[in-house]
Amino acid sequence: MDIRLSYPSNAAVVVAGLPGSGKSTLLSAWSPAAEVVDPRATRTAYESRLPDWLPYAAYRPWARLAHMRWTRARMGLGHPLLIHDCGSRTWMRRWLAYTAGRGGRPLHMVVLDVGPREALSGQHARRRLASPRVFGIHQRGLARLLARIARDGLPAGQGIASMVLIDRHQRDRGAASVDFDDRPGRARPAPSSDGTSP
Repeated sequence: MDIRLSYPSNAAVVVAGLPGSGKSTLLSAWSPAAEVVDPRATRTAYESRLPDWLPYAAYRPWARLAHMRWTRARMGLGHPLLIHDCGSRTWMRRWLAYTAGRGGRPLHMVVLDVGPREALSGQHARRRLASPRVFGIHQRGLARLLARIARDGLPAGQGIASMVLIDRHQRDRGAASVDFDDRPGRARPAPSSDGTSP
């Protein structure tokens, strides 16, 4: 079943999933519809100014802070946004929801739910490997979120208006598309193939 997502023109949509799940590829396909906010852009900017021998861990906090400042600035504008994030960290989801709310935007999530084995395969294919520790943190955090939503629905008070899951087969077929209409209001995400649409 294809997924056709339609959001308000002022929406911010977080494209989430494990490292290697295909977020960047999906965002590239969706980029004609909205501006993409990707933390890799901030990391690349830092890497270009710093010596090669300096590990990313040494300047990760500053790169993350710069990315959050950039995200907050883009949230203050009126056009739609697509945001690259693993979605596994509670504090980051809450910060995104708070920042979107301050900008008068609804926040939505699209989760690439492809499983850890497929995500690890994607990392090797792209030659961008997360450490086992980092991957484990994201895996556990995302698993807790999805289990809680399956049990209780969207978490109250976290400001997420809707969530749609995209599985590996839908991702590989390019079965998901997105558009942003001109009328602020309620988003109309189509359900995933198993009918999941919180």
